[in-house]
Amino acid sequence: MTSKKNIKSIFESILFVWGEPLDVKIAADLFDMHWKEAYDCFKELQQEYEVQDRGIRIREIDKSFQLCTKEENNVYIERLCTPVKEKRLSQSALEVLAIIAYKQPVTKGEIESIRGIKCDRVIEGLMKKDLIIETGRSAAIGRPILYGTTKEFLRYFGFTSMKELPDIDDIESIIREQEPNHLDFQQIAIEFEKN
Repeated sequence: MTSKKNIKSIFESILFVWGEPLDVKIAADLFDMHWKEAYDCFKELQQEYEVQDRGIRIREIDKSFQLCTKEENNVYIERLCTPVKEKRLSQSALEVLAIIAYKQPVTKGEIESIRGIKCDRVIEGLMKKDLIIETGRSAAIGRPILYGTTKEFLRYFGFTSMKELPDIDDIESIIREQEPNHLDFQQIAIEFEKN
């Protein structure tokens, strides 16, 4: 039988090699253990990194774990690495993403009724960026596709789970701090209530 210390050591190695968020259930299956037991090992490992104030951290993303750097060290990492220009999401992409995040699962028709304009290309772009996925089909006439956010959405915005999504009342001030051309999320909230 493998000791808890060895299991945590193996999980640490796996996280390093895996790169992407590793689902707890996949890790648990390696040892034929219950997912909750594996989850507790990851949480202990995460705590050990934080207590030791290590430059590497373990972050949780929707019952998955991933190695990442300590946030305070990012300025030095950026100095070392050649800056890669990251293309920001367009205003329309942010609007559609906000609607999907707060109303999911949601159909393209519902998104378009809130925005008042077509969004085929925006949805296609968000899917290519792996920020949204098809989550099934609605029971409505024509059985339209339902959309929802992905783990990549959580990673991109730095959330552990959808529970961390700001309240619709708080989001406008958050966006104003981050984006010079902010969305009118209050208007989106009003449209949600109408529909």
